[in-house]
Amino acid sequence: MALSLTRRSPLAYAFALVAFLAAGFGTYYIDQAEADEAPASAPPAPSVEVTVLEPQQIRSWVNFSGRLAAVERANIRPLVSGTIQKVLFKEGQVVNQGDPLFLIDPRPHQADVKRAEAQLATAHSRAKLAADELARAQRLVDSKLISQSIFDTAVNEHQVAQSAVLEAESALSQARLNLEYAHISAPISGRVGRAELTVGNIVEAGANAPVLTTIVADDKLYAEFNVNEQSYIESVRSTEHLQQMPVELTLAQDTSVTYRGHIHSFDNHLDTSSGTIRARALFDNTDGALAPGMYANVRMGSAKIHASLLIPERAIGTNQSRKFVYVVDADNTVQYREVVLGDSYQGHRVLISGVNAGERIAVNSLTHIRPSVVVNPVAVSTLNQVAAN
Repeated sequence: MALSLTRRSPLAYAFALVAFLAAGFGTYYIDQAEADEAPASAPPAPSVEVTVLEPQQIRSWVNFSGRLAAVERANIRPLVSGTIQKVLFKEGQVVNQGDPLFLIDPRPHQADVKRAEAQLATAHSRAKLAADELARAQRLVDSKLISQSIFDTAVNEHQVAQSAVLEAESALSQARLNLEYAHISAPISGRVGRAELTVGNIVEAGANAPVLTTIVADDKLYAEFNVNEQSYIESVRSTEHLQQMPVELTLAQDTSVTYRGHIHSFDNHLDTSSGTIRARALFDNTDGALAPGMYANVRMGSAKIHASLLIPERAIGTNQSRKFVYVVDADNTVQYREVVLGDSYQGHRVLISGVNAGERIAVNSLTHIRPSVVVNPVAVSTLNQVAAN
């Protein structure tokens, strides 16, 4: 009888299992509903580096292409005829003004000098005799011992003798000059080219005289380039002294070295076919690498320094043909701004319009941010007061 009181039927166990499962499901449902009702945490705003646009004192530059030209160049030609006896230089040698270059056989010219000296001595002797005769005739005509015509003849002979002296002196000067011309020396300092004619060649003076060699001054060179009309007008109106306009030069085949010079002159007329005017800038050949005829990249700077807003190149985006930047406003919200840019300057671009001074622009993450997005701006200084050089 006791055993029958403690035993449970299978139906009782089934009801107990259903009740347990229902209680567990209800607990899960309540927990899941509470989880769904809890608000999701928002992602943090992305950090973006920004810089504040401030006016910078800079010098504006304009780029041109040009070619180097010699400041001084001399083609050496013979001024007297004769046979070349000596070549007194080596090809490519640097010579100073007055250094000997060629020797044309001086013996014929030495003989001409001696001949001219003898002729001058003869002329002096005849002039002295004519002077004595004139003095004697003067005394006789005063004494009425000779006629006036004889006296006039003596006067004429004296004048002819004086003229002969002058002619002989001129001939002697020319002979000595020809002897000097036989010793050909450098008229300017510079680098000498090859000898076009060597020892033993006979040369002729005159209009068709051959070029013996060429000397090019290489301590200074011109960079010649064409300046457009607008840049020319702005340049000449900004200064009275062209030497105040700096110019920088790099070679077209090697941009590793920058040469600094200044404007030397502008041409006196505008080329109507191209709308440009020829400019010359003067440079010191500091390392001796510059040579006439080289192509060069030329940057002409303004004479005066002025305030401009500069935007870093990495802060500029491109939308087809338009340029834009992202401005971060006071609410840290990104705004899209189209900008108009000017010349390049030390890794920056001059801002013409689109952003005002004092506004913040994003300088990185342009591909990771979009307009109307809130960001966490991190201030950086990318300009660091760009030097006005």
